[in-house]
Amino acid sequence: MVSLASLWLPIALSAVAVFVLSAMVWMVMPWHRKDFRPLPDEPAARTALRGAPPGLYTVPHLADRGELQSPEYRKKLEQGPVGFVTVVPNGDPSMSRSLAQWFVWTLVVSLTVAYVVSRSIPGGVGFTLSFQVGSTVAWAAYSWAYVSEGVWFGRPWSSVGKQIFDGLLYGLATGAILGWLYP
Repeated sequence: MVSLASLWLPIALSAVAVFVLSAMVWMVMPWHRKDFRPLPDEPAARTALRGAPPGLYTVPHLADRGELQSPEYRKKLEQGPVGFVTVVPNGDPSMSRSLAQWFVWTLVVSLTVAYVVSRSIPGGVGFTLSFQVGSTVAWAAYSWAYVSEGVWFGRPWSSVGKQIFDGLLYGLATGAILGWLYP
């Protein structure tokens, strides 16, 4: 078994690599540019949502499961729109806060990947096996939750697929660094 402490360098380097790679994916590559579209009447939607505190909302809202079969609720579903809305605090989005949270997440994923690999693969096995296991675990961590977003919250499957692809890139980077530096 390999000591987790001996993997501090691949943990740190893979977190930095994923952080940089994700910046390139979102700022340079074109595939996410059409993931978000404007509402048909944005001014009216903004007016309707003004004053809603940050949080998650449903439209139409079902306050009680007993209403599920009521004619009024069924009519709202048929008329639409049906959706999920996330409201964030007013003002400029804090990019520095989001980037800091993302970097902490890349560290958590890299630490988790290193833990799984260190407990399942002995030292001295070479690049291939540690790369394979590390890439797979990192890919799962960065990607697979997006499937439930598509299933339960209507995230477009094209967006889910792109997120899974992004996660594959992040997983390959994590696995490559771990495999390269695995004792």
